Order: sequence, then structure tokens, then C-alpha cells
Amino acid sequence: MSVYRIDPLNDPRWADFLHSQPAASIFHTPGWLQALRRTYGYEPFVLTTTPPGRELANGLPFCRIRSWLTGERLVSLPFADHCQPLFSRSADLYEVLEQICGQPARSARYVEIRPLPPQAFGDALPPTTIEQHTRLRPGNAYRLHRLDLQPDLDLLFQAFDKSSIQRGIRRAERLPLTYEEGTSPALLKKFYHLQVLTRRRHRLPPQPLQWFRNLLEALGREARIRVVSSDGQPVASILTLFYNRAMVYKYGCSDPRFNNLHGTTLLFWRTIQQAKQEDARVFDLGRSDLDNPGLLRFKAKWGSREFPLAYWRFPPAANHALVFSRGKQAGRQLLARLPDSLLILLGKTLYKHAG
Repeated sequence: MSVYRIDPLNDPRWADFLHSQPAASIFHTPGWLQALRRTYGYEPFVLTTTPPGRELANGLPFCRIRSWLTGERLVSLPFADHCQPLFSRSADLYEVLEQICGQPARSARYVEIRPLPPQAFGDALPPTTIEQHTRLRPGNAYRLHRLDLQPDLDLLFQAFDKSSIQRGIRRAERLPLTYEEGTSPALLKKFYHLQVLTRRRHRLPPQPLQWFRNLLEALGREARIRVVSSDGQPVASILTLFYNRAMVYKYGCSDPRFNNLHGTTLLFWRTIQQAKQEDARVFDLGRSDLDNPGLLRFKAKWGSREFPLAYWRFPPAANHALVFSRGKQAGRQLLARLPDSLLILLGKTLYKHAG
């Protein structure tokens, strides 16, 4: 069986193919890949067993990341919470993975894929199948939360945690808060201001402003910034993505001085309401780190289901957990002391190496 490489940004077959795939997500789209290339210079490509000139039957997108700091690697896909291989025949997928896993020794440190967990989507390959038929092994582990939007709004609301989510929504709706959504430079400015505040609070550099600009430009109506303000002061904001009847919560930020206004809770509720109007079937709340119990609890309080999410890598990652943990802690102590201008510059410099 032959494996072919196509350019998803210039081959119209890729976008056409995605429209026929129930498991296709916003992360598969040419828009997401275009934003990655514009911002970080990553080289996107798709591997398929379909010969040139024929209608695509399958495909798995990758980006080649070239970095002097973290090494060259092939990732499906950078900064995506998940990226399901789009194959109807397991044998075709195994052939693609076998070929690409032969590349690290020649040109890259490793290959990584990020499939959905089997419980979250029926066509995902079970972990045992991946291990039995490929050289990939489990790497980083996370949790994925998804909310089924098929029940009506009243039933969804009743499933929310009463003491925090339901009460927070009712309180926020009684307050004179202003809700805005769109892709304008003014909304992006408000969002990024809150993003810098939030990343500083977490002792992390913010993503480059250009990343968000490129996302909004490349994805068009599929990306939206949502902002809640009080007396003209932005208090909370989220960036959502919409594709294939799935609403995705991708980025969130807030000003902690206004937490009592429940701005983020109101934003989630407005997003769910709008997703229902747009006939979305699922609200994807995204991945969460295992060591972030607060975020895990917050997402669970919306009545969402939690799934284990594993990224798969070849060659397997070495266990440097202790060294990484110490380095991460030292780095966060330093970040806490940097002014905003240097924090933003650091993010602009480092994120292209992180994919």
C-alpha cells in the first residue's frame, strides 16, 4: 500500500473531504493550519492512502516543527486539543503511521498524534489497538470534557451544578453586564488584555497577539471572541470555535477583581444558548491538565462528561518528570517578576518552539 502526501492549504480535496467526516473538527481545517503557518512558520501536510487525482478517502494532518530549542518533530496537530485520524479502514491508518514512524531516525526527534478517546467518539481506535498495530506509545495524559447539547435548554440548565453554575448564571443575568461577541480589533484588544492578566496569574507567558489575529482572520465566522464588561470594564472573555456542529471552548481569561460578577459563567451560558441555536450537537470544553483540579471541577459542574485523553508518541518520551517539574517551578518564579512587556515578548519568542 502506498502513502501519499498532500498540501491541505492548496489541495481543495482536503476541505471537501472534511465536510463528509463526522469526526472532523475545527483543528483539521485549512483555517487552523493556515493560522499555524502564518504565526509560527509550521509546515502543514496530510498523509493519505488515496492516490493523486482521486477523491480523498482518508487523511491525517501533521505539522513539521523545526526548532533549535526543542528539536524537529512531526505533530498532529500543534496547539490542538485533539486531532482524530480520519480513516474508515484501520489497515490504511496503520500503514500511514508505520511510514511516518520511520522518519524520526532520519529527520525528526519524534512523531505525535492526538486522537480522541474511544469513549468520546465511536470511530476512535482503542488504545490497545494503537499499541498492538503501531510503534506509537502513550505520552502526555490529560482529561477532555464534552457536553451533549441534544437535550433542550431547560434540561441542560437543570444538569448544571446548582450552588455555583445555576446560581452564578441567575446572579449575572440580574446585573447590568454588557455582552459582546465578534471578531473586531476592539474585542480582540479587550480579550488580549484579559489574556495577559490571566497568564500572569498562572505564571505563564501569553500566546502571541498575532496568533489570535491570524485565527480570527483564517477562520472567519468559525471563530468568535465573547466579552462581558461591567461599566465599560472587561471582566471576562472567551474565544470559541465552531465547526461540524461542534462548539469548542478554546481560550478563556478574566480579571480576578470581578470574579463575584460571574462573568465567565455568563459567557459559557450564552455560548451554550447560541450553540443550540446553531444546531450544535456538542460543546467541547477542551483538554485539562491532570494537575489542575480547579479547572477539572469547573468543567464538570456544567454537566459535561470527562474522558481520559492520551497523546501518542514514537519514540516514547523519556521520563524527565522530576527535572521538568523543578525547571517549571523555577521558571514560574521568574515569570512572576517580569513586566507585561517582557512577558509578552517571551511568549512571542517561545511559543513557536512549544507546538
